[in-house]
Amino acid sequence: MRSSNPVFSRRGFSRDNGHAGFNTAPQAGGAAVGTQGNPYAQGNPYAQQGGNPYAQNPYAQQDLQHGAPPQAPVSTGRMTMDDVVMRSAMTLGTVAVGAVLAWALLPVTSSSFGLAIGSALVAFVLAMVQSFKRKASPALILGYAAFEGVFLGVISEMYNSQWSGAPFQAVLGTMAVSGATLLVYRAGWIRVTARYARIGMAIAIAFVLVMAVNLLLVVFGVAEDGGLRSTGPLGVIVGIIAIVLGAFFLTLDFKQIEDGIAYGAPREEAWLAAFGLTMTLVWIYVEMLRLVAIFSSSD
Repeated sequence: MRSSNPVFSRRGFSRDNGHAGFNTAPQAGGAAVGTQGNPYAQGNPYAQQGGNPYAQNPYAQQDLQHGAPPQAPVSTGRMTMDDVVMRSAMTLGTVAVGAVLAWALLPVTSSSFGLAIGSALVAFVLAMVQSFKRKASPALILGYAAFEGVFLGVISEMYNSQWSGAPFQAVLGTMAVSGATLLVYRAGWIRVTARYARIGMAIAIAFVLVMAVNLLLVVFGVAEDGGLRSTGPLGVIVGIIAIVLGAFFLTLDFKQIEDGIAYGAPREEAWLAAFGLTMTLVWIYVEMLRLVAIFSSSD
């Protein structure tokens, strides 16, 4: 499955990483239906990897008849929720350590801002390299998390120096958005289907392109006061849209994790799940930080 964050080409549980992807659903006769590009088609995504792991399961067909994915067999080589939680804790913990160290050791100066931008660029490059790799690389993912943490630590300190308490409020806001999205997803109020993903991704790509153009206009002095990222009502609207898109990315991440566990994804795929969650939470935190600053400026 291919889930998406700010790095839209990030690889998930797909055929591109050496496993049969979620875009191949078997027909009754065993042939693949025309679901190329559909990451949410039904069927066992790992049926082509060393045989069908459910071939000996007498309840697999019964599960599929009821419209639910078969439960993954107990195997030390398969991803579990514990694996996802542990890898996510390691990745997010690395981000937090990097942020705390950057906040504590780097003063608020122009050189620190330059270091933050440099760290963000390195994190982006590492994320892109991981996105195009066939398999998860813990070193790349943790390296991305470390440099992302330095970036977040510096900008958080800068925001805090101007709007005291803004980073703490942004953390609370990120937790609130993430918790609410998880509750809504678990309650079944949001169904991650191919149509849902296509529409959401179209909006997300359009948003990123518009923000890229806006950045260029600001850099060249065409747009003043940040353009669409101003501190006025327009900036608030753009910030809210960005946070909603972050929640959308979270639903894709949750679906990726749920399907990976249900279909018996290899254990190393837990690193990809942690990678996706980290990128999404960083996205939401940064946008929440912007939004808190805008509201604090209007007080």
